[in-house]
Amino acid sequence: MSHENMKRSGIKQIVILAGGLATRLHPITIKIPKSMVSVSGKPFLEHQIALCKKNGIEEIVLCVGHFWEQIRDYFGDGSRYGVRIIYSVENERLDTGGALKNALPYLSEKFFVLYGDSFLTADWQAVARAFEKSGESGLMTVFRNDGTLNVPSQIIVKNGHVSEFTKTDFKPEMEFVEYGLNIFRRDIIDRIPEKSFPIGYYFDLLIAENQLLSYESPKKFFEIGCPEGLKELEIYIG
Repeated sequence: MSHENMKRSGIKQIVILAGGLATRLHPITIKIPKSMVSVSGKPFLEHQIALCKKNGIEEIVLCVGHFWEQIRDYFGDGSRYGVRIIYSVENERLDTGGALKNALPYLSEKFFVLYGDSFLTADWQAVARAFEKSGESGLMTVFRNDGTLNVPSQIIVKNGHVSEFTKTDFKPEMEFVEYGLNIFRRDIIDRIPEKSFPIGYYFDLLIAENQLLSYESPKKFFEIGCPEGLKELEIYIG
């Protein structure tokens, strides 16, 4: 086995949460889903798929809803991009956690989770190796907020684990924000009884059991959820 292959993790699947309405990108997304927004002449999802391949992903589960047929018609089964794409379709609004639960029949034993508007330059395989070494049930990649981000800090990290996460109750001691790359084990997905709920319910479940490992990324993140983020990513990609 080559040194490079020894460095690879066993996580080959990613779930991309791409079912949102993308209202912050109106009017661009009035007639197209966020995944199909053009970035440097290609649909954003095409850039995400290339990033997934670069990071060792072989199978992508796309959680889709809003205008999802446009995505399927363009990307098909993913074979021309060197990946396998599975479509998990939301027939009603399920929020990010509900969308993940809806995809349960397609999930591997362990998998990455990526938001449909995120482009993340971290070393995903390093993140995966840290997760596998820990034996925990989940991992949240975090990014230290140095004050230049246009969002409040949301996370407290203690002893290598996320000990608190919020999107409403911000505290001065919070130093990190969610980076956007998470890992879960399949066996936790059915533990939330609700049908429609945010992904934060899974974070809360794991935090309560001290099972949410943290991994600090030194690399910045890009997200196209707003016009400013879209422009920033276009500059980065060139």
